[in-house]
Amino acid sequence: MGGGAAAIPDSLAACRRLDQADPLAALSRRFRLPAGGVYLDGNSLGPLPRGAEAAVRRATAQEWGRSLVGGWNADDWIGLPARTAARIAPLIGAAPDEVACADSVSVNLFKLAAGALALRPGRRVILMAEDEFPTDGYMLQGLARLRQDICIRRVPADGLSETLSADVALVVLSHAHYRTGALADLPGLTARAAGAGVLTLWDLSHTAGLAPVGLDAAGADMAVGCGYKYLNGGPGAPAFAFLARRHHAAFENPLAGWMGHARPFDFAPDYIPAAGAARLMAGTPPVLSLTALHAALELFEGLDPEGLLERSRRLSDLFLARAAPTLEAHGFRCVSPARREARGGHLAFAHPHAYPVVQALIAEGVTGDFRAPDLMRLGFSPLFLGRADVWAAADRFARVMETGAWRDPAFSEKQRVT
Repeated sequence: MGGGAAAIPDSLAACRRLDQADPLAALSRRFRLPAGGVYLDGNSLGPLPRGAEAAVRRATAQEWGRSLVGGWNADDWIGLPARTAARIAPLIGAAPDEVACADSVSVNLFKLAAGALALRPGRRVILMAEDEFPTDGYMLQGLARLRQDICIRRVPADGLSETLSADVALVVLSHAHYRTGALADLPGLTARAAGAGVLTLWDLSHTAGLAPVGLDAAGADMAVGCGYKYLNGGPGAPAFAFLARRHHAAFENPLAGWMGHARPFDFAPDYIPAAGAARLMAGTPPVLSLTALHAALELFEGLDPEGLLERSRRLSDLFLARAAPTLEAHGFRCVSPARREARGGHLAFAHPHAYPVVQALIAEGVTGDFRAPDLMRLGFSPLFLGRADVWAAADRFARVMETGAWRDPAFSEKQRVT
């Protein structure tokens, strides 16, 4: 798929013709999607791949149900984390032995950040952007409470390069901003950090499975990412962690669990780390969740990350063009980068009544999400959305706003998960 902005289709019929000619359009049939709905929340939770559904059914009925504890050997459950990590590795530009599939993004971030401090003795500062994903900040704050000799320094995102001083051990960055979708300059920032002796830890939660990442090519040190967004591994799917090969020998996992041991079933009294990124493992793998993620990753075989990102951008371009009159008439402000090359897979719009608007859209069959305090966030996954879906979403958005449907008091009642 070629790069660059494409002409915007001018009718629903044109959208359908382009979808029919699109070689990626057939991928949507490999997902279980609600009939008549438009799912614009794949950047928060990917839909169910049919292959994952079948794999979990097989793992319960034919593996767990038949083999019981023998499934660890007979069905190679013990090898499932490594096999899953090997499928993730090419999506993030890494070697299989540099990736571990385990735990959550938060736990993996803690492990890597703590280990990074040990790799940079004498440096006591972890640097992060002021508007970084809050949970990443929470984990670092917890680490600082345990290690009272370190501090977290927050700076404006555009000032990171200027604050890479000699006391900084690690900089924690998101590849795509969770609110705006803005893409960071991963190669450039990594190179500038390396030049100052600072390690990098990238959060790939909003780019893995959507965009080219190229960790090894950029010289990145560490990374984390989740399995449930663009990777479509299911709610609470296991996360992954990347540790560059040059750090393997010296890195110490602060959560030295038995699955990170070189020989876990020797039950030796002392810890010996496993080779490679496998030392980042800790507890027993969640086999059913890993099974779903492993099967979902089959969808990416043979796909070009550049092509996936370009398809996503063309879908978001279409929404921006089609919804422009509604956005302008009702006071929405796009906070995502105007330049398409600077954004990832979602668009975010600020509006004082964003929450009820999102709820009204969901009632109309268009699922997006809300981010406090005032953002409507819409994700454009390239694997299951087509141009006709986006055209329909823009039409329903216009109807919600023009009819004032969002003013129904029921749509303003906050749910626990927004």
